Amino acid sequence: MPSATIKIYLPHGDPKRLRTGEISNWSGKAVAGPRTELDQLLKREEAGNVGVYLLTGVDPLSGGPAVYIGEAESIQSRLKQHVDKDFWNHLVYFTSKDENLTKSHIRYLEGRLIELAKLAGRASLTNSQATTSKLPESDRADMEIFLEKIEQLLPALGVEVLVPIAAPPESQEEARLLFCEISGLKASGHLTPNGIVVLAQSQAAQALRPSAKDYPWVINAREQLLKDGVLAPAAGHLVFTKNHEFSSPSAAAAVIHGGTANGRTAWKDASGQTLKQLESV
Repeated sequence: MPSATIKIYLPHGDPKRLRTGEISNWSGKAVAGPRTELDQLLKREEAGNVGVYLLTGVDPLSGGPAVYIGEAESIQSRLKQHVDKDFWNHLVYFTSKDENLTKSHIRYLEGRLIELAKLAGRASLTNSQATTSKLPESDRADMEIFLEKIEQLLPALGVEVLVPIAAPPESQEEARLLFCEISGLKASGHLTPNGIVVLAQSQAAQALRPSAKDYPWVINAREQLLKDGVLAPAAGHLVFTKNHEFSSPSAAAAVIHGGTANGRTAWKDASGQTLKQLESV
């Protein structure tokens, strides 16, 4: 993505409360905030405009992140219909400051946002279908630029549902391939801004180590990954069926080892240097 200057305004001075986001030389604008401030979010002038929105929260069944993506000719009116949805606790909506977005434009954006959220795989979609919209070539190009700005602004507002888990590494540290081994089993991965991604086909121990009994979160994490299909039984071990991001190297190593592990020493590069040694350079 091109470099950008982002301006986030905090009306109450609290970054967790209502805030607005803009990017220099972009006609779009974002308004975000917690569900507890829905009334304030809907009273804003921008809420009366055409736009797209994302409701984010926790899936009550899996306990993982969930998102609803929608479009509306009047964001204010449409969002009032979502108060019966229990899962969401945060809202972000995008409108255009020059009021040039049409119904066809926002339907196109909604479809592309749902497509990107599926590809990212970070959150379960509570709505997986979108109303498609065909646009002239020039309008599609304009909307793809608008979409790119949404992708840039969302993480700055604390929403990462469009960020691909397997995004290409953007720094030398992220590009370095790391390995985690136990009892002849081998997992590979690389660092990310959020933690570490364990790559598909990586292996993990099938049996739990005694230390797992003292730290039940390891057991729960492995059970959830098996339930979600991220981990699958293989010949005497477990295998990652797809890339999966963990919040820390230690969390990833614990799942791979089947018990608590120090990720700074468990993960090593191709030459055998531990992550702790690499970070001390």
